Amino acid sequence: MTPSARKRSTHQLVILTGLSGSGKRSVLNTFEDLGFYCVDNLPVALIPTFSELYEGGRGEVERAALLVDAREGAQIAQLPGIYRELTSERAATLVFIEASDAVLQRRFSETRRPHPLGKGGSIADGIREERRRMAPIRRLADVIIDTSKFSVHELRQLITERFQGSGRRPLLVSVVSFGFRYGIPADADLVFDVRFLPNPHFVPRLRPFSGRDPRVARYIRSFPQTGEFLRRIESLLGYLIPHYIREGKSYLTVALGCTGGRHRSVALAEVIRRSLQRKGYSAKVVHRDLEKTAS
Repeated sequence: MTPSARKRSTHQLVILTGLSGSGKRSVLNTFEDLGFYCVDNLPVALIPTFSELYEGGRGEVERAALLVDAREGAQIAQLPGIYRELTSERAATLVFIEASDAVLQRRFSETRRPHPLGKGGSIADGIREERRRMAPIRRLADVIIDTSKFSVHELRQLITERFQGSGRRPLLVSVVSFGFRYGIPADADLVFDVRFLPNPHFVPRLRPFSGRDPRVARYIRSFPQTGEFLRRIESLLGYLIPHYIREGKSYLTVALGCTGGRHRSVALAEVIRRSLQRKGYSAKVVHRDLEKTAS
């Protein structure tokens, strides 16, 4: 890949690492809420493979964050070389999370968990050994964040301001399709019942396919009530989401339900997800019951 091609790439890849107990998991959760595709504890040797698949993914995943740390064992020593080679071909950001020794010892004492490098010794010994192993990676980092004096909320705000990206809204919307016969999603903030729409299940030529199939989607959208429903839902979300953002909400789950969660709710969830993305929101779709079969 040429330098000009790297510059034009719209993909954003973050490699997250650092010290045990420094808050890496909280940081990864924040990246996920910002719409990043997140992978925890990815083997270091697989980073180049992931990056190639990610760059060639035709835009399905625009931003990704990978967490690698001391759980990798001795293999973590390969990260500096892998990162240098990776960034010679494509853009990436290495983020190193750390904290003071006193803070790390206090956090391990409060959770009563052993340090992963303690080897039966003291927490202080584990911290010193991990600092030694991670020093070459820290020197290579593009961003170093010391979490010693940050609350969880302050750390979240810092990551959001640094990585949410130009034109992105600081809210992740999860659009979930589901079947009422399997129950309403427990984490849903907004629930919409689309069982009033004609059901492709009763059209023999469409029954075998899901709402992701273009033939099923065209059938559902061929009815005027579908278009009216989508216009009203998109208008409602356009009104509500800015208010949720002002209230500090970072994650919104919009659930659409039909009878089995296979046709109508699936097709409409895909439409709403695309509509939100066009408006600049981070949105993902989850088809909870798509693979289930009716009993």
